[in-house]
Amino acid sequence: QLQLAESGGDLVQVGGSLRLSCKTSGFDLNNYATAWFRQAPGKEREEVACILSARGITDYRDSAKGRFTVSANNAKNTVDLQMDNLRPEDTAVYFCAAREFYGVGCLYYAPWYLNWGQGTQVTVSA
Repeated sequence: QLQLAESGGDLVQVGGSLRLSCKTSGFDLNNYATAWFRQAPGKEREEVACILSARGITDYRDSAKGRFTVSANNAKNTVDLQMDNLRPEDTAVYFCAAREFYGVGCLYYAPWYLNWGQGTQVTVSA
């Protein structure tokens, strides 16, 4: 059974850092696109970053570029999101998502991803 479980969310001050981890099971990361999304209260779920680990391809939403880094560890079956220089607008529940995919481009359309974790809360205080 395919499962994803996020961890690492916390309360952090502006300018601080957090590392989120998505523990996966039941599938081979090499055959899947994996992405991080976030959802703030009253807002739609939005993409943050995507990784195609077999091809070494990563992509980031503009707000994450230069501050966030997504990485995959196939041996540990984890997909991490390192977040630096955090801002209050980064406050949200962060989700990881995955879908079997053999293409070469990241997709940022949430309904396309068939498998989701339960989310982890990130709060950035001013």
